[in-house]
Amino acid sequence: MSIRNFTGGTIALGIVAAGTFGLAGTASAAITDRGDHGKGKGEHGKATAPERVLSDGALTRASTALVRSARRHGNQHVTMVIMERSGTIRLVVRTRKAGPQTYESAKRKAYTAVAFGQPTSALAGNETLKQIPGTLLLPGGVPVMHKNFPIAGIGVGGAPDGRIDETIAKDVLAAIGR
Repeated sequence: MSIRNFTGGTIALGIVAAGTFGLAGTASAAITDRGDHGKGKGEHGKATAPERVLSDGALTRASTALVRSARRHGNQHVTMVIMERSGTIRLVVRTRKAGPQTYESAKRKAYTAVAFGQPTSALAGNETLKQIPGTLLLPGGVPVMHKNFPIAGIGVGGAPDGRIDETIAKDVLAAIGR
């Protein structure tokens, strides 16, 4: 399912409410290539490069992990956003009763984690980064790394303590890697 956002781009959505899934995927690998890979399949094959992205299967595991982790850590009402390195939002999962502010918080944490390749908690206190629009230096964002390069960011927002958000995000990261 996708919707148009206010900038005219498309946002892919997968919504989970008490274990009901809004996306499906059966890929077994957590990371897949997107692109022509320079193999001459298209007119510009030699001018393109592969891009590493999370597989649909990894996103399905992430959805399940979010719901389970939120329940395990005190039935938290949170939203998770997974953003690719390109800035494309691949997944949004909102547990029941999550407040409307949780989406923006999760999105900005995912952006910060993928942009800087570090957990957002490790960046707290960096006055320079605080000045960059779209960043949020509160705990709850973790990068998804491939060969020491951030390919996606997981942002979780809505728990009463950012450390809980970050614990949930780390649980999701672990599930992606399975």
